[in-house]
Amino acid sequence: MNNVSSKIESILFVAGKPLTAKKMAKVLGTQETDVSDALGQLMLKFSGADSGVTLLHTNEDWQLVSNPANREIAEQFVKAEISGELTRPQLETITVISYCGPITKPELEQIRGVNCSLILRNLLMRGLVKENEDVANLLPTYEVTMEYLRHMGLISLEELPDYQELHKHEFITNVLAGTS
Repeated sequence: MNNVSSKIESILFVAGKPLTAKKMAKVLGTQETDVSDALGQLMLKFSGADSGVTLLHTNEDWQLVSNPANREIAEQFVKAEISGELTRPQLETITVISYCGPITKPELEQIRGVNCSLILRNLLMRGLVKENEDVANLLPTYEVTMEYLRHMGLISLEELPDYQELHKHEFITNVLAGTS
């Protein structure tokens, strides 16, 4: 598999959502035709019944998903992941999102000092956080959902303790600006 195919496979894996060949080409700094060729190679790679993942293609969107034959085990795993109480890292992450959102993943990780990929995935699956496309930055932003507000018994985020003070706190502003 060529280098472009490998990179596209990684991008599709971490994105966890549909992407266009045009967007992948922009990220990779390559031609859209190179991306299309690589996607064809990946379709062949993941077309076998023994693959745990498959590559879906609709209109212009591409997404790496679990093999439909493994639906039951995937559902069991997801159910186990989203049941139960939130962990301390999940609580810390949703607190930062509550007070600082909308926020990008790199900003969130800069504040928390750790990788937040799995935590964000879990919060998204639970419906407590939503991802919004930010066309200006290419990076999505994250914010809490109505379900989160309902779960917390809040009408708005402004009801959180010290929200006005912490939402634009000088320390957070400095950390995000890189001047801490």
